Amino acid sequence: MEYEARLKDWLLSDEMRMSALKLTAQFFAENEVDDWYIAAGFVRNLVWDKLHDSPVSVLEDIDVIYWCHEETSIYRDKLIELALSEQSNLPWSVKNQARMHKKNNHSAYLSCLDAMSYWPEKQTAIAVKLDEEGELIIDSVFGLETVFGLTVNYNPKADESVFMKRVSSKPWFNNYPNLSLEL
Repeated sequence: MEYEARLKDWLLSDEMRMSALKLTAQFFAENEVDDWYIAAGFVRNLVWDKLHDSPVSVLEDIDVIYWCHEETSIYRDKLIELALSEQSNLPWSVKNQARMHKKNNHSAYLSCLDAMSYWPEKQTAIAVKLDEEGELIIDSVFGLETVFGLTVNYNPKADESVFMKRVSSKPWFNNYPNLSLEL
């Protein structure tokens, strides 16, 4: 619970992240989609920045995930990105998890959290959203201790070669020197 309280404090004090969460919550409420989050680096990088006493890093993208089996086209994701971009000039990246299993050669995902359980590294499978009352909801498939532990761990449900490509292509170990790799 200590990790969750710290993370909530950090999110609440980050104006850009809270703005992104409010816009996304409003959009999905208006479109009656309950299963949505902002995930991955949006949360992971904030934790690693804070644990390294670094300035909060600029986000290259804001990973918005949602699950809707009724309309799974990439076109719909692009329309959502456009709608969010009209509200805020942030780097939105929207993906319906109800179709992402095809790209990854998995069985169909049942929800956002189910989809996240297949992500290559455990520290990325962390997400946040606002509930109907505007309260922060934090979900981590592998527990918050994975991201607070300053490790990068392979998820055995994922393709190990994809994990290794991500580890070698991301600047994590340069940006966060206290990280360690654990397979």
